[in-house]
This record gives sequence, structure tokens and C-alpha cells, in this order.
Amino acid sequence: MAIVRFVLEDDTHVEVPCEEGGRLADVCDASPKGVVPFSCRSANCGTCRVVVVEGAGELESHDDEELDLLEIFNATATQRLACCARLKAGSGLVVLRPARDDE
Repeated sequence: MAIVRFVLEDDTHVEVPCEEGGRLADVCDASPKGVVPFSCRSANCGTCRVVVVEGAGELESHDDEELDLLEIFNATATQRLACCARLKAGSGLVVLRPARDDE
């Protein structure tokens, strides 16, 4: 079973189990409200950018839509969009934190 750990601004964290992989957006919905901000859920606004602190290999590869939007934001290689990123089935621990506008 995958575990997604969200690191919050105050350095506390929230862990959400994820039985069968799937979209990070759905995992965010299962976590306490406000862990990762959302607007569009369709790779169109960038508000759901997260930094993958650990476990990047537990995520599926980027699709073209996600890559296009990340390029617009000059995102680093460790950033993903929660609306697009998907956990691999049976994956392990993934540690995320919301991306800041200055990175």
C-alpha cells in the first residue's frame, strides 16, 4: 500500500494511505482540507504544484499536458502537478510539500 506524506508549512505532516495508486488529486481530496491548494484539476492553473521530497520513482511518468504547464512555471525537476501525477499501484512512501511561488 502506498502512503503519501504531506509536509506542511509548520513542518508537521499528514499521512494518507492509498490502497491502489491513482491520482494525487484524489489523495489530496482524502486528506485534511487545504493540504494542497486546488482550482482546476485539469493541468490548467498550476495551483497544485508540489515538490516531491522523497519517492519520485513511485509516481508514473509525466504526461505531455503536465510537462507543458510545468515548463510555463519554470518548475524544477522535483515538482509535479497533483492534478496530473499518478501513484503507481503497490507503491511505497511518497513525501510531498506544496511548492512555493519563489521556487
